[in-house]
Amino acid sequence: MKEQAYFEHVFPVDATGKGRRWKAGAKMKWPSRVILFLVVAVLLYFAFRNAPLTEIWRTLRRLQLRQIVLLAGLDVLIYFLITARWWFIVHAENKDIRYYPLIGVRISVFGISYFTLGPQIGGEPLQVLYLQRNYGLTYTRATASVVMDKLLEFLANFFLLVFGLTAVIHAGILSKGVGLPPLILIGLAGLVLWPLVHILLLTNRHYPVSALLHNLPGIRQEGKFVRFIRASEHLAGKFCQRHPRDLFAAILVSLLASAGTVSEYALITSFLNISLPFWQTAAAWTAGWLSFLVPLPGGLGALEASQVFALGFFGISAASAIGVTLLMRARDLFFGGLGLILAGNAARKG
Repeated sequence: MKEQAYFEHVFPVDATGKGRRWKAGAKMKWPSRVILFLVVAVLLYFAFRNAPLTEIWRTLRRLQLRQIVLLAGLDVLIYFLITARWWFIVHAENKDIRYYPLIGVRISVFGISYFTLGPQIGGEPLQVLYLQRNYGLTYTRATASVVMDKLLEFLANFFLLVFGLTAVIHAGILSKGVGLPPLILIGLAGLVLWPLVHILLLTNRHYPVSALLHNLPGIRQEGKFVRFIRASEHLAGKFCQRHPRDLFAAILVSLLASAGTVSEYALITSFLNISLPFWQTAAAWTAGWLSFLVPLPGGLGALEASQVFALGFFGISAASAIGVTLLMRARDLFFGGLGLILAGNAARKG
């Protein structure tokens, strides 16, 4: 079956671009705007009501102005790189999509994800909505770009996981005499390799998720949701097949953004006069990074516990460890709060 015929068959409504679109400049209905605005306001209220703002301010006062500027500049660079990953994906198929407006969307996505339950996901529908409202992309095409963006993010994250686990073992947090069970090692290897394998399969016109859905018993193959998943995966595959340079560029900036997060943690510890060897610093960062997988808004409580444990293991006082978390909270509250304000502003204008 030809590619065009395939899309008409599995998702005739909009996968081919012939169905309904959200017209560029279309307005949200006022009840939806009010609900979204109220959700943003509630998230902002609870986020800053429970934040240790006084302690954060005291910790910030310990830093020199140039140190604060350096950390803020690095954070901005990381958001620029994360946005560039998504832009390479959407711009390859639509040259009219501009880069700079996407930065605000990415910050809004972070704000929604940071203040809601789950492992730092939840704001992705804003990306889909933005592409629909401003560029008239179909729901399936916009979703496919977000799926590809998340797949590349997972690829970078799993590289970070390998790096982090190596650091944890090398630093001695896990006893060298205690090995991980073979099944756990195999499972970790599968997780690490899955995004890369998935991308390679898509590049070679193999669609694992679609194949899995096709072979699962009890799945209604002509159901709208199944057809939507298939069409989205095939559109993501088209990007991999048609734009290998953009794919490589997106992977590169994603890895650079990941390296930036580790570098930022090293700067925070050094600015607070915490002197640790490379592998110990990386291990402590890994503990904090993994804490955000806890299903709590912003890893609340888990981040603090992870730093007290990891840095305490290396002989760093609990007070210094809490100082690290306060700076990390200051960063996340600033960008998360900014993201929520941007999302609320978009809802008001929409």
